[in-house]
Amino acid sequence: MTSHVVPGLEARLALAEAVAREAGKVALDYFNKRETLIVETKRDPQDVVSIADREVEDLVRARFREAYPTDGILGEEHGLETGSSGFTWVVDPIDGTSPFVNGMPNWCVSIGLLHDGVPVVGVISAPCHEEIYAAALGMGATLNGQRLALDPSRTIRNAVTGIGANNYVTPAVVGKMVEALLEAGGNFIRNGSGALMLAYVAAGRLVGYYEPYMHAWDCMAGYCLVKEAGGWYHPFPTEGEKLTKGAPVLAAAPGAIDDLRKIAGV
Repeated sequence: MTSHVVPGLEARLALAEAVAREAGKVALDYFNKRETLIVETKRDPQDVVSIADREVEDLVRARFREAYPTDGILGEEHGLETGSSGFTWVVDPIDGTSPFVNGMPNWCVSIGLLHDGVPVVGVISAPCHEEIYAAALGMGATLNGQRLALDPSRTIRNAVTGIGANNYVTPAVVGKMVEALLEAGGNFIRNGSGALMLAYVAAGRLVGYYEPYMHAWDCMAGYCLVKEAGGWYHPFPTEGEKLTKGAPVLAAAPGAIDDLRKIAGV
């Protein structure tokens, strides 16, 4: 992967950061007004987040289309637009809709960039925490401008692992996953946003993150962040239509890779 040389990456990283900040402000505005919006529109809280999701994704798509018209864009709301440049932006406008709807701060805007199938840029904006995580291939990872570097002495036994699950995964599978982690001497947290938990792995707050079924728009930014902070990730299938389907997601700090691969069976 280190041999993967990508032209013009600095400019794309700078744009991704600027767009993530702008998108984060729009999403935060919806988050802060959500009670009023629900009352005014007589809508289900889920509808309000859908409106916010669409507006944020439309904004992000417009910014990238304007700057890089030949790049592809995959977003949770509007699917895949293929490009011809070898680059594809992978966007989750609001990851963590459940925390968002319920007034909890654990949601984020996730912007990843693939070049020939490899995650080469990752930017995650967590507006409620005023945090911007940013990384690009070969350039390292930062949190609010501070360099991130993982501690190899952290393991599943002396740190916390993030896990995720959704309705694509049976309760039995989730139960086994938790049991295997606890039996191996680990402990877990789940905050409702897989993308944010991957950012936490890059920041050394979590020692790893595992979700049996996740989409590309939830994990591509986080994968780049973890790799650039000195961690490892299980590759996601990015060829053609596979990019739009779910797959297992696993990322880990160096000291947790073997244990978590065993637990995840990858």
